[in-house]
Amino acid sequence: MGQNSVRGEGTRGRVPHARELGWDESLYGDDGERGPGDRASGDRASGNRSAGDGTSGAAASGDGASGDGASGDGDKSGPGRSAGEGRASHRRKGPRRRAKKSGKRKVLRWVAATLSFLILGTAAAGYLYYQHLNNNIRGGSRAGGDSGVKKAAPNALGDTPLNILLIGSDSRADEKNVALGGGKNERDRKALADVQMLLHISADRKNANIISIPRDTIVKIPQCKDEAGKQYAETTTSPINETLARGGPGCTLTTWESITGVYIDHWMMVDFAGVVSMADEVGGVPVCVDTGVWDKSTRQVKGGSGLKLKAGTTEVKGEQALQWLRTRHAFGSDQNRAKAQHMYMNGMMEKLQSQNAWTDTGRLMGLAETATKALQVSDEIRSVSKLFDLSMQLKNVKLDRLTTATIPTTEWSQDRNKLVMVPTAADKIWSMLRDDVALDKNGDPAGAKPTASAKPKPQGPTAAAPGTLAVTVVNGTAGDGAAPTEGRAGTMAETLKGKGFTQADASRSAEPRKDTVVKYPKSGGDQGKADALSVAKALGLPDTAVRADATAQNITLVIGADWREGATYKKPKSEAGDLPEGADDKVKCMEVYSVYKWDGKS
Repeated sequence: MGQNSVRGEGTRGRVPHARELGWDESLYGDDGERGPGDRASGDRASGNRSAGDGTSGAAASGDGASGDGASGDGDKSGPGRSAGEGRASHRRKGPRRRAKKSGKRKVLRWVAATLSFLILGTAAAGYLYYQHLNNNIRGGSRAGGDSGVKKAAPNALGDTPLNILLIGSDSRADEKNVALGGGKNERDRKALADVQMLLHISADRKNANIISIPRDTIVKIPQCKDEAGKQYAETTTSPINETLARGGPGCTLTTWESITGVYIDHWMMVDFAGVVSMADEVGGVPVCVDTGVWDKSTRQVKGGSGLKLKAGTTEVKGEQALQWLRTRHAFGSDQNRAKAQHMYMNGMMEKLQSQNAWTDTGRLMGLAETATKALQVSDEIRSVSKLFDLSMQLKNVKLDRLTTATIPTTEWSQDRNKLVMVPTAADKIWSMLRDDVALDKNGDPAGAKPTASAKPKPQGPTAAAPGTLAVTVVNGTAGDGAAPTEGRAGTMAETLKGKGFTQADASRSAEPRKDTVVKYPKSGGDQGKADALSVAKALGLPDTAVRADATAQNITLVIGADWREGATYKKPKSEAGDLPEGADDKVKCMEVYSVYKWDGKS
């Protein structure tokens, strides 16, 4: 074998039973060995031997020249072979067979080692790439404070809505963002949340909504704590974009929960550079203006995003995409800027669906690489697998079931450059989100109901007698920012006593919240839930108002801002698509303010 390896160096070895293994016989032969007389070319197909082999070309047929391995494995005689030659062949068989087996074992070991290396190498490469993507992702705490809002109870099928807060940061912390957004002197300034959108995906994953609050809207920002542990006091007269500077994205989330009464599962944040890279990755996002637009500085108004587009639809990408999202002057107001941002989001969704982004592996890889670098997310979704699972929640939402809306606002009485939400309009939208009522009218009304094949809800234990249950009643009617209804807790405690809950007692503390809930100790399990449900039923409250709470000492009824009067709860009914006037902002093309119209030539 050692001699063969030297003489045959630079030639291919032969593999036993190549044909049986499905390999190319022109590369791999049947015996796995080269004889001492083999030519360097390795050509055995002709059966020729050199003079030193001691056999004729015909006799060499037993060495595999015919391609029929059987002639060399056991025939003692054959065409062109004498009896003596057969005996000689037979005498050589033992050593040769051992050589064959040795060759086979070595080749099989080589094949096994190679396959193992390839498999392990591929797995290692996949694992390393997966870790690379994970390492791209930046995270942070989900919440920056305590809003008191709990996750919605599951529907009859066990599903809950999904709420994600999307934040656009104006950070100038690195050179890329300074180059894109300007403001070299603002590198050390804390970032503001100039874009804030709540993405709500229904429990049945059939419809979705994107709701914006304009950045200059005055709101109550609760007490928050940032990642470094610094505390920020509550404020009642700050614009909502300052939440990012007062505790980071977690504080922005806590503020939204406090305003809406909607539990928000996660947040995602992107900066200027991230917007540019994502727009480039999808190959541009379609947007439309009814006339040419140039958002430039004027004598009256300095600044401007620099957006310059001809009339009609354009697929914006790179810096142009960022300019579109930042344009305010040319579209007339912050409300209209939100409308333009929603057009961009709709366009992004349309582009992703047209590219089969959820099923095309190549697209997924490109998007994963770009998105993991562009996004910062709350810690509980800081992994590729969780972000992928999250993206899959949008896969089946049709474009005609994606609703975009901006909360109606009006000028703030103390500063005409600031805004306040219109309470009745805002409350209606927040109520629809809390109840998971679709903001569009394009769904099948029957589709929201459990089908006949749905598993029936398991029967729980029987509630205890009303008179044995201690119930604490809390006044939370100030949850909408208005003054609380005085004496509401005492009134409802008396109502409960009249219904047999003789241990009901009014609390002196307040717990402002938008919606009315009945909380029970989480440790109470199914029995605690059954007892709380009996309280809810007595007052006309829906089952969804009942929540488990780890901090509750006993059953606690919190009267929210949605129930200021009356002994029996009458929940305002919301119908799908019944948005307040001015909230639905989906348009085909953006109107351009006259000063910024462009003829497309100069």
